[in-house]
Amino acid sequence: MEKYIVALITAPTKGIGAQIARALVEQRLAACVSIVEPVTSIYTWAGQVHEDAEVLLIAKTQAAHFAEKFVPAVQALHPYDVPEIIALPITAGAPSYLDWIGETVKA
Repeated sequence: MEKYIVALITAPTKGIGAQIARALVEQRLAACVSIVEPVTSIYTWAGQVHEDAEVLLIAKTQAAHFAEKFVPAVQALHPYDVPEIIALPITAGAPSYLDWIGETVKA
């Protein structure tokens, strides 16, 4: 398992996305969260295909915190019943940036 991850989270508005991002950074669960807008999400929910404008949060964090601390923190603030909270491993990066993630995210 990789030490560092990028977590992807969609949110319905920039305001809600910023609230989640700020909480993750303030709680030291993410070193940085970038907000990308707008994104268009097309998905199936309750047997119907939906198309919605959303924002995408890209959080840089440590894998060790994802399931136990990161996911519950997002779920506590997120308005969706089943929010998208997924993680991808960071397999390589500038050593100084990866060190910064490690120093910034609470151990």
